Amino acid sequence: MDANLLALPAVIFIQKLAVFVATLFVLIILHEYGHFLVARLNRVRVSDFAFGFGPTIAKWTSPRSGVNYRFNLVPIGGYCAMEGEDGRTLESEQQRAFLADGALDDGNFQAKSPLQRLSIVLAGPIANFILAFAILVFSALVFGVASDNDAPTIGPIMDGTPAQRAGLQMGDQVVAINGVPVTSGAQLINTIHSSLGKVLVLRYRRNGIVHQVSVTPMRAVQDGKVMGIIGFHPVPAFEHVGPIMALRSASEQFVSVFVLNVEGIEQLVANPVQHYGQAMGVIGMERAASEFQDLGWATYFSFAAVISIAVGLINLLPFPALDGGRGAFIVAELVRGRPIDREKEALVHYGGFAVLMMLMAFMAFHDISNIIAGKGVL
Repeated sequence: MDANLLALPAVIFIQKLAVFVATLFVLIILHEYGHFLVARLNRVRVSDFAFGFGPTIAKWTSPRSGVNYRFNLVPIGGYCAMEGEDGRTLESEQQRAFLADGALDDGNFQAKSPLQRLSIVLAGPIANFILAFAILVFSALVFGVASDNDAPTIGPIMDGTPAQRAGLQMGDQVVAINGVPVTSGAQLINTIHSSLGKVLVLRYRRNGIVHQVSVTPMRAVQDGKVMGIIGFHPVPAFEHVGPIMALRSASEQFVSVFVLNVEGIEQLVANPVQHYGQAMGVIGMERAASEFQDLGWATYFSFAAVISIAVGLINLLPFPALDGGRGAFIVAELVRGRPIDREKEALVHYGGFAVLMMLMAFMAFHDISNIIAGKGVL
């Protein structure tokens, strides 16, 4: 396990873990609230609204709507259970059963039109996208937007790069290169870019103690220009702006993160062996969350927005148990004019479920491998 993690005081460890759990709580609750809100707008009765899975720790039943609000033992995930869902069979099978029964209960999810049911299913991921944008706007208004004057502080480090091999860590503040004091992020980046193949002696401050390490920039091509890099993203400096600029910055950052997430998923699906390092499970997110907290709230809020967008996109994947899987069967019903055939449904269900389980197992293996490699749990 990471020595730095072991050195963390228990109070700091608990504080960081509490912040991460609170972040997950908000992301999950608002995802499920998206389903809940659109279901109620379509007059579908909701029986349970829950955070987490497993045995219920606390429950409150609304005397007005009859909804059971639950807080369950395992604080990962959640659900919004509507009348007409049995939680065991897939969308088209439930719809066939409803049609065969001939029930006309308007509060039943299956009684709604395909477009109404599709809107309810997609409301969760859309809520995550709205939340991500709101987080970015809030962060821009409260903490400011990233300026061109990056701080001389090490940000996220890429695997297999000179920075990683040299033992640099996110949050290290570079104070000098080859004996020359470093006063800005621009100076740090320009020096590294112009030092391809040259040995650089970096002096950096970590937890108040100054260390020194030698590192040689490797070759990279950016915008058609050959330069040296050591493999980290600088921590941006932030400047306060007005509401118009905050909205513009949040919009640009949202589009950029959304596109990067889509491209990352495409690359992982197309070539999983080459891009396996991008996979991150809950353990990996905990570790990243701890590191981003060290860089300040502005950076952590950006991280939370990235996770919210990723949660929304992952839920749109056409796998059983995900919103995308449910939506795919509804779209098929909408196109065909009737639910998909039972045999085809079973084939899609078992094939998709197998792929989903393999992906989950792979992400868990990747996270645990990082722990064994000494990268820590957080």
